[in-house]
Amino acid sequence: MKFAVLGGGSWATALVKILTENLDTVHWYMRNESAKAHILKEGNNPNYLSSVDLKRESLFLTTDINKAVAGSNFLIFAIPSAFLETELQKLTASLKDKILFSAIKGIVPETGLIVGEHFHERYEVPFENIGVITGPCHAEEVALERLSYLTIACADEYKARLLADHLNSHYIKTKISDDIIGTEYAAMLKNIYAIAAGIAHGLGYGDNFQSVLMSNAIREMKRFIGKVHKMKRNINNSAYLGDLLVTGYSTFSRNRMFGNMIGKGYTVKSAMMEMNMVAEGYYATKSAHLLMGKLEKKSKTPIINTVYAILYQGKNAKKAFKKLTEELD
Repeated sequence: MKFAVLGGGSWATALVKILTENLDTVHWYMRNESAKAHILKEGNNPNYLSSVDLKRESLFLTTDINKAVAGSNFLIFAIPSAFLETELQKLTASLKDKILFSAIKGIVPETGLIVGEHFHERYEVPFENIGVITGPCHAEEVALERLSYLTIACADEYKARLLADHLNSHYIKTKISDDIIGTEYAAMLKNIYAIAAGIAHGLGYGDNFQSVLMSNAIREMKRFIGKVHKMKRNINNSAYLGDLLVTGYSTFSRNRMFGNMIGKGYTVKSAMMEMNMVAEGYYATKSAHLLMGKLEKKSKTPIINTVYAILYQGKNAKKAFKKLTEELD
């Protein structure tokens, strides 16, 4: 098996760090030619996790996505969902015989689908060749080699276990799951709830309310995923509840940061410009809201509805959250 990581951001860099510790060669695609040149010369990514020393002798770096895809069997996508389809349109190499794992925790805006469903419907990749890397795992803590846990989900247990083995290390513990749809929706939804947590903080709500918000969020997540993909799952596992908590509370969370700025009065546009990073939850909010509207038996989703009203309908955050407090328990 030949592995490739596609993306040049912090999570892509963290995954490359992990994989090069376990593999002789890792293909790495990124758009930025100057970043590529810097990595080859200095051994670190100048734009993301710059303190991480990378094994240059194990890297095959390229700014041509087709070279990375053609030269690998196992593709790990870590491109922000907002830019994924733009990058995929550059492909001439086929994806049909590749094994694809998504490390993207978001919705593809062009189709409103989670990444696995996008690959299946638009690129005809069979579900048994699609997987998800998820769990409470900030790239910044991986860079510091702080103990982290990842869940590798795939319908094909062998492929999930194969990737899990290659990601396992003294600071990364892995487990496998067959809930590819549920874990990917959870990874998308927790970004919306992190925005809600950030808005609450920006508005001046304290830890007491935040705990109520998070306990309601995990129940809302359970209801939502149950409507979209019904199967037996323990919502308290780290791939669901754990990821929600770290994204909702951590200072590393860009979605919480985005929400905090909205709560303090920033417009969506000004918050995005100042962050200079993609808050996946912004796009996920619209897709989740639209999906709930399409389902015959709608699930009760007051937190998603509130975040949608603030981000997309221009509702006043203070008034919207005052109303939300009456709906939580």
